[in-house]
Amino acid sequence: MTTATEISGALPKAAQTFAPIEALDWQEIGKNLDEQGNAALASVLTPQECKALASLYPNEDGFRSRVVMERHGFGRGEYKYFSYPLPDIIEGMRTELYSRLAPLANKWNESMKIDVRYPAKHAQFIKRCHDAGQNRPTPLLLQYGRATSTVFIRTCMEKMYFPYR
Repeated sequence: MTTATEISGALPKAAQTFAPIEALDWQEIGKNLDEQGNAALASVLTPQECKALASLYPNEDGFRSRVVMERHGFGRGEYKYFSYPLPDIIEGMRTELYSRLAPLANKWNESMKIDVRYPAKHAQFIKRCHDAGQNRPTPLLLQYGRATSTVFIRTCMEKMYFPYR
């Protein structure tokens, strides 16, 4: 079995991993989010990184729970929520993406007259979540087979949430 720690050691270091995120056209991403409610982030991970992360799925270590989507009307397939400590690449991407997305989320909330504002730093948001009693990480890994599908859902099961997934 491959553990999250072993995967972290086999993947490129943060400086290499985050270069594709920095190179994205964030103005276009913001425009797509505003106009369509979604945006594709192409080529953020290399094929090697994708394979390494996908190889974690059969393991129980490193995950806190498994969801079979059909049971909940979410589509067909399944996903697992990572547990702490997150693989370095997941933690790093989450932090880097948050810093780019928080200003966009704040703009949305302002336009909808929602008082919640997201802090600039991901660590501050995580502290806010922990202070509210939400201590479990939410990054997940999807597994699809043939004839699988996903229903577009937005879950806000907790008091604190971030609007983008």
